[in-house]
Amino acid sequence: MNGVILIDKPAGITSFDVVYSLRKLTKVKKIGHAGTLDPFATGLLIVCISRNSTRHIDRFTQLEKTYTAKLRLGKKTDTADIEGKILKVARIPELSRNKISDILKDFEGQIEQVPPTFSAIKKDGKPLYKFARKGIEVKVESRTVTIHSIKLKDYIPPDIIFCTKVSKGTYIRTLGEDIAQKLGTVGHLIELRRDSIGPFIASEAIPIDELTEDTIKHHIHPIDEMTERLSNERPA
Repeated sequence: MNGVILIDKPAGITSFDVVYSLRKLTKVKKIGHAGTLDPFATGLLIVCISRNSTRHIDRFTQLEKTYTAKLRLGKKTDTADIEGKILKVARIPELSRNKISDILKDFEGQIEQVPPTFSAIKKDGKPLYKFARKGIEVKVESRTVTIHSIKLKDYIPPDIIFCTKVSKGTYIRTLGEDIAQKLGTVGHLIELRRDSIGPFIASEAIPIDELTEDTIKHHIHPIDEMTERLSNERPA
């Protein structure tokens, strides 16, 4: 059991839950994933199995990622997603598809983004979400991220569906909140799917509940094969 497996994570479980399940199936302790997906999110999770493969995790985490998100306007939550508590309700202005598309274009390129307080980013050695759960306010520094592209897919009030390709470290939850603010209201994500990571796409991945101890070996790709695909990947 040595290599990389592409998992299509369902909503309702954490990325660590996926790792835990794979440890049980493979009997391998040294397993790690390349980029956390929030519990409510679905889609591609790259998982490295064995010490030899986990040495390459950083190469996968550096890749740009694409997402499809559904942003619900009019309500702000403390987690910026559907799992949080509602903090604010605001009026939704009259919006057209053209207006939304124009606003989305404003986010393309390098932007400053403040990560959500409910995140795994560490402050004084502790994840921010631990402070947030206790109601402790912590100042979070902004970071520079790159939005390579962002496009409107659909608008069915009060929901905006958009697709985006982003750099490492970009929080789509925060992007959703910032889009809502620029549209003159508030919002939170109700759905989020990671469609790709670099050259790897979600349609290649297998749902975790379809794996068994007998079948998992057929879905583990050799690490050399996967890193070769990285070598052939062109920069965005």
